Amino acid sequence: MTSTINDLRFKFMVKSILITGLGGFIGTAFRFLISRYFQVYFASVFPWGTIFINIAGSFLIGIFFGISEKGNFMSPEWRMFLTVGLCGGFTTFSSLSNDAFMLLQSKEFLRFASYSGMSFLFGLVAVFIGRVIIKII
Repeated sequence: MTSTINDLRFKFMVKSILITGLGGFIGTAFRFLISRYFQVYFASVFPWGTIFINIAGSFLIGIFFGISEKGNFMSPEWRMFLTVGLCGGFTTFSSLSNDAFMLLQSKEFLRFASYSGMSFLFGLVAVFIGRVIIKII
């Protein structure tokens, strides 16, 4: 009996890893493509690509959690794929932190403050807007 339960837990864990891993791969690929786009077409010291990605990802996670809370529109597997996998791979706190550090290192204190503040504030607002939109629908 214990062996059967452990087998089920193992299969669930493998399935969860594959679901989130696939979502993370897709999110990471989109992050790379969008970051490169901003680097090529908007040459700037300010990290526009990272801030755009983090705000867009915050908006998306607000949408996805709003949908999952609204009813039976999304299975737990899809929620895991979209939120932990896709949004987790798409957004990146480590890039945000590195970009902020680079601005500090360059003594770009005003840009550092605006980037850090905008990233947090607009990310929070984007999550809120995504959830509100789903509640309205």
